Amino acid sequence: MMTTLILASASPRRKELLEQIGVHFSSLAVDIDESVRSGELPAVYVERLACEKAQAGFDRSVNPDALVLGSDTSVVIDDRILGKPSSEEEAVAMLMSLSGKEHQVMTAIAVVGSGIKASQVVTTQVKFNVLDEKTCRQYWATGEPADKAGAYGIQGLGAVFVKSLSGSYTGVVGLPLTETAALLQKHGITIWHR
Repeated sequence: MMTTLILASASPRRKELLEQIGVHFSSLAVDIDESVRSGELPAVYVERLACEKAQAGFDRSVNPDALVLGSDTSVVIDDRILGKPSSEEEAVAMLMSLSGKEHQVMTAIAVVGSGIKASQVVTTQVKFNVLDEKTCRQYWATGEPADKAGAYGIQGLGAVFVKSLSGSYTGVVGLPLTETAALLQKHGITIWHR
């Protein structure tokens, strides 16, 4: 019998990435408190959120035999987590803080099932070109940065900001496929379905 996979996310990017590797799944949007706890390190934060999303999806699932995948991505510079910007000013400030520097994109993946709890954090180093405020405001006007951690999308228009990358490109997009595939296969989910 094949294990059923549920993606605990409404993210179109995560859905596309899972589809890219031929995984059959359904998705379920979950709502959790994404506040950073006092003194919480970025890697601990993203892993906790991925686990909480997977657990929330499992708790809401009508199938007790399902495996639920949760994921969370944070952009981190100088141990500071950059979430989704709430305004143009915040987005510009975030982008200018990344300008000409290297930052980390941490994506955690977690699976929860009956008797199963596993998680992993994948960190990618991303180096930005030097940006100016005018460019940042023009980018904000496209609408793309509004729902992106760190105020940019590497898979979209924001790709022009990225000078170099070391690590998982798909992790920066929102789901590190090498690690996700290994985790899913370990727990009975098949990849490369037709």
